[in-house]
Amino acid sequence: MNAAEVVNALLEERFGVARGEVTADTPLRNLRLDSLALEELRVLIEERLEIDLEEVSLTSRDTVGQLVAAIDGKVAA
Repeated sequence: MNAAEVVNALLEERFGVARGEVTADTPLRNLRLDSLALEELRVLIEERLEIDLEEVSLTSRDTVGQLVAAIDGKVAA
C-alpha cells in the first residue's frame, strides 16, 4: 500500500470520510479533522507504515497531498 492509499483507508475506516470527498488538494479542515483527530491520524499512519512522523507538523490548513508528500519523504528516507 502506498502513502495515499494508507491515508485514504484510515480516513475512511477511522474518521468516516468517504473516499469521494478526498483529493490531494483537499484541506484537512474540510474533512472535519480537529487537532486531536490529526494527532490520532499521525499515530495511526506511524503504526501502519512503521515510520516516525514526530517532526512532521500537521495542521488543519495542510492538504491531503501535503500529508502524503510528508509520509513519502519518511518512507523513502
